[in-house]
Amino acid sequence: MRALTTALVADPPDGVEVPAYDRAGLRAGIAHLGVGSFHRSHQAVYVDDLLTRGRGRDWAIVGIGVLPDGGMGKSLRAQDMLYSVSVKHGDGRIDDRVIGSLVDYVYAADEAARAHEVLTDPSIRIVSLTITEGGYVVEPTTGGFDEAAARAQVAAADAGLAPRPAFELLLDALEARRAAGTPPFTVMSCDNVRGNGRVARQAMLGFAALRGDATAAWVERSVAFPNSMVDRITPATTPDDVEALARRRGYRDARPVVCEPYLQWVVEDEFPGGRPPLEEVGVTFVDHVEAYELMKLRLLNASHQVIGQLGRLAGIDHVHDVLAEPAFRRCVELYMTQEAAPTLVPIPGVDFAAYGETLVHRFSNPAIADTTDRLCAFASDRITPWILPVAEHNAETGGAVGMCALTVAAWSRTWLGRDDTGSDLQQTDNRAEILRRASRGLATDPLALLRERDVVGDFRLDERFETAYLRAWRLLEERGARGAARAMADEAGRA
Repeated sequence: MRALTTALVADPPDGVEVPAYDRAGLRAGIAHLGVGSFHRSHQAVYVDDLLTRGRGRDWAIVGIGVLPDGGMGKSLRAQDMLYSVSVKHGDGRIDDRVIGSLVDYVYAADEAARAHEVLTDPSIRIVSLTITEGGYVVEPTTGGFDEAAARAQVAAADAGLAPRPAFELLLDALEARRAAGTPPFTVMSCDNVRGNGRVARQAMLGFAALRGDATAAWVERSVAFPNSMVDRITPATTPDDVEALARRRGYRDARPVVCEPYLQWVVEDEFPGGRPPLEEVGVTFVDHVEAYELMKLRLLNASHQVIGQLGRLAGIDHVHDVLAEPAFRRCVELYMTQEAAPTLVPIPGVDFAAYGETLVHRFSNPAIADTTDRLCAFASDRITPWILPVAEHNAETGGAVGMCALTVAAWSRTWLGRDDTGSDLQQTDNRAEILRRASRGLATDPLALLRERDVVGDFRLDERFETAYLRAWRLLEERGARGAARAMADEAGRA
């Protein structure tokens, strides 16, 4: 069995697309924190597309790991920083491609000095982030910077008990660049966080303030934080995916990525230090990204919660199997058309109904085999900013709230610990301790989780939403997720 290395690229297997450019002369212009599957299926692919066109040779990527990564760096270095992307189509076709835009990798916890060297290199003009929602140290009740949590993270890192927070690494580098007279890099968040650039700016300023007002004032004055919207469904790679690639193409890749065909990236064009010409390979640069971002968060991401919470409660493992059941599919469609779409800001040239139909088609792709467990992990970080604002908006304006209520009620019921088949449900959530404590009251108060300010923030429990929620709770209790979905979809369809 051949290994994925530069030698394989020189003599590739049949049917595998490989870098058609000379990687030896590439120079890194982007440092990326959080080199997980999504970054490697998305941003790194766009840069690879650009390099294939003979453009952007000083905009290759060096990855920086900030959390334990299971040996990602060791695996990638053994493969000359190459890895495969397997694009799975709904008809069973799989396109395999080797990506060459990643040229180095540093694990910051073990190689702090080297990570600092990368981040202070004048050639690095953009630092991009996929550090998940929890990496921005947001206080859930206000949406502001959580200073107490930040201080605790810094103290734990100083004591050697935890990795240094991402924004601490960036601040160290920015201060060093400032002292050396090197222009600051642009900080570009690629996380599924509304206003991700704004939130990154808030986190950076919060950590900077811990060092003194002068540092914070300089960051605020000098560093750009463009907002962005990113989209590509990228489920976790499984051992079966690794073996399937080896059987299919005759080479072994320890770190392949699997994903859907769809790919989208919208970014605010705010890069004082320059940027690669990614518009040549399909990236949309705009003055303001908010409308695109809201569309994606409330249609795609929130719909994932509708699918995930109902499907998981019903005991269904995979997203495409949830959508194969007409009642669940109808709930998702009703959520998009009746509840989410009316809250969106119009975008010239974008048809929200057509976008929603595309999403349902994408979600139904059996080759991706995305799991309801993945969608429901860290759900409080998703329910609160994606579903509850839609419910609150529609409750205030007289719009429909039934599908939001059903989704939130299903989420609450998962904290009772069992699905409709009687199987145990394991929960992974940043607020697990709070939610477990609150869930003890669900037997007598179905609204117990929605009363937790540390979970739902300033969400106002409107009477219309409360009525719909309690109706959904009773249906879920009496008929299970399938029966409740059928009943509420029928009611919404008649409304």
